Amino acid sequence: MNNFWQKLNKHNKPFFALAPMADVTDAAFRQMIAKYSQNDKLWGGPQVFYTEFVSVDGLTSEKGRNKVARDLYFSEHERPIIAQVFGTNPEKFMQTATIIQELGFDGIDINMGCPEKKIIKQGAGAALIKTPELAKAIIKATKDGAIKIPVSVKTRIGYNKIITNEWISCLLEAKPDALAIHGRTQKEMSDVPAHWDEIKKAAELAKGTNTIIIGNGDVTSLEDGTQKASDSGVDGIMVGRGVFGNPWFFNNKKINISKKEKIEALIEHTYLFEELLSSKKIKGFEIMKKHFKAYTNGFDGARELRVKLMEAENAIDVKKIINNLKL
Repeated sequence: MNNFWQKLNKHNKPFFALAPMADVTDAAFRQMIAKYSQNDKLWGGPQVFYTEFVSVDGLTSEKGRNKVARDLYFSEHERPIIAQVFGTNPEKFMQTATIIQELGFDGIDINMGCPEKKIIKQGAGAALIKTPELAKAIIKATKDGAIKIPVSVKTRIGYNKIITNEWISCLLEAKPDALAIHGRTQKEMSDVPAHWDEIKKAAELAKGTNTIIIGNGDVTSLEDGTQKASDSGVDGIMVGRGVFGNPWFFNNKKINISKKEKIEALIEHTYLFEELLSSKKIKGFEIMKKHFKAYTNGFDGARELRVKLMEAENAIDVKKIINNLKL
């Protein structure tokens, strides 16, 4: 097995990972992050990329396989890259792991943390916290299918209440190669500050095992992530919402971003989204619009620009709107 986690942990303390986020961390977004995060590699990253999650049911069905596989497109600039998957059927997780290997990914991640209702209703995502034996069976089945790549899990510290000790101990029994822990329960969503004291407990529980622990929640900068890693004892830091509108987040040499740079990045991101996704009918152009507010935050004329951009139907429209406003 090519277990990049152990190599990564040996040479980078802490390492940084880009969190998987539905309708956010698609191929266009990841390539923007990869391009603008180039730095001295001594600090920053991200050293790990995750895809958006895809369904094991879709990937293992003849009808849905091609469509789901298109959502897993990645470039060589994004390595190491992990495919995140969700579902409830251990047999399908085993089959999926084999497919993910064949697609050339560096790892496979099991989503046990998504709090969204449509995922919870299936018994998947964070709902697996309520069925620990099924969760362990899924990890085992995925490991049986992924004989060449490592298996990781992204999860939370509980469902309706915090149960870090019981839940993380349960997952560690299944010996995943890495655990990314969002410091909130499913009930809390993202409405309260992340409980980094609970993430610290998870790191302590994992001592003496070979499982890498990654902390996730409210990381605002590389400095903040490094401090949180030091305080909690985790091996790596995962960043989610902090990267919105800021592909420079992981670049330790880029601190002050000008309005001009933000606007240029918005245009570049939009054209890339159209090239890789909307023109190929993989995603609708509406998905791109959630990034507009993030890119245009905090400068004069931002509100007027956002209102106009919501009317855009393609990348050419976006560029024309910006040029007409003479920003």
